Amino acid sequence: MTDVINPILETLAGTEGAEALNVLPARIISADSHVTEPPGTYIDRIDPAFRDRAPHVITENDGGASFVIDGMPGTVPMGIIAAAGKDPREIKKGEIKFEDLHRGGHDGAARLLDQDRDGVAAEIIYPSVGMVLCNHPDADYKHACMQAYNGWLREEFCAPAPDRLIGLPQTAVRSVNEAVKEFQTFKELGFRGVMMPGNPATEFDYDDTRFDPLWRAAVELKLPISFHILTSRADGANSIDAAGKRGGPRGPVQNSAQNLIKSIQDIIGVFIWGRVFERHPELKLVCVEADAGWAPHFAYRMDHGYKRHRFWMKMGDMTKLPSEFFKENVYLTFQDDWIALKMTHLMNPQRLMWANDFPHSDSTWPWSRALLAGQTQHLGTQEKAWILGDNAAELYGIQ
Repeated sequence: MTDVINPILETLAGTEGAEALNVLPARIISADSHVTEPPGTYIDRIDPAFRDRAPHVITENDGGASFVIDGMPGTVPMGIIAAAGKDPREIKKGEIKFEDLHRGGHDGAARLLDQDRDGVAAEIIYPSVGMVLCNHPDADYKHACMQAYNGWLREEFCAPAPDRLIGLPQTAVRSVNEAVKEFQTFKELGFRGVMMPGNPATEFDYDDTRFDPLWRAAVELKLPISFHILTSRADGANSIDAAGKRGGPRGPVQNSAQNLIKSIQDIIGVFIWGRVFERHPELKLVCVEADAGWAPHFAYRMDHGYKRHRFWMKMGDMTKLPSEFFKENVYLTFQDDWIALKMTHLMNPQRLMWANDFPHSDSTWPWSRALLAGQTQHLGTQEKAWILGDNAAELYGIQ
């Protein structure tokens, strides 16, 4: 087996010289990056009624820092969510103290230096602990935690450069009416999109027509909605299903990577087969960190099912093919998916958005430009500009 320390250089093996001639866009934007929430994120800002139960940091037996979330199984080891730039052989799930993590994960001013090192002009910012919170069974507790996080995100982390640190707030979706009001508040506060849990806290799912007021609000307020991997009941070791049973992958833990993609595909299916995009053609849905190379076949299978089986299933006719809704309404982010870049002609390149996933263990930081130079050689200037920055800039109003 080849012993390669830098996974990005491994990806580029055999492309030396060719990538040196590849001119990248002047502005590159990461459509999916993260924070590592500092210890006081929730305790300092949460509704006092929940302070005794607020997510907090503990020191594990191995000396590493982890977040504990009341009511959730296990802990959230900080080492694995702040391993960007490390030799894969040195990545550890635990054993890492909070003070040894990337400072740019929790300090906005320091983050700008990390962006400069990676050659990134701006980032769309998602949580880390907040991803796990999306699956909390107590909607009121989840709401309180997300309110605390949103305040910290806007007032502290993004404050040094709100045009480069584009934080997305979270909503627990306890009810449609409350979510509509939250969207309005998010817009007033200057947020440019909304991160939603994979499953709402309502008794009915996102395709139910009772959610239509929320989708109308998203369109009118120009707030794209985002669904990140690890935020659905079906995926993640820290997830809890509707029956309160701990989730996780079937078989070996490595199988979880495929589960993550499936949960995002399920969300896409809910919106397309549920006729949400048919009722709200301007709604923009972002599927985050689930790659994109699978999308052409997935869209093809949707069309096949529609053409072949809609009659006996008595689903009625749609105004467009499922693949057409997919290509227009669904955005996909990815960080190291060269297959997606090879198949842009089978997708809508204006709905693909590259990301560096900093500071998570899957991040391409600080080698992003080298990776992109090797993987986008075959693309035209316009396609590179769309995928590496312009699509995100247009979607989130980045000047």
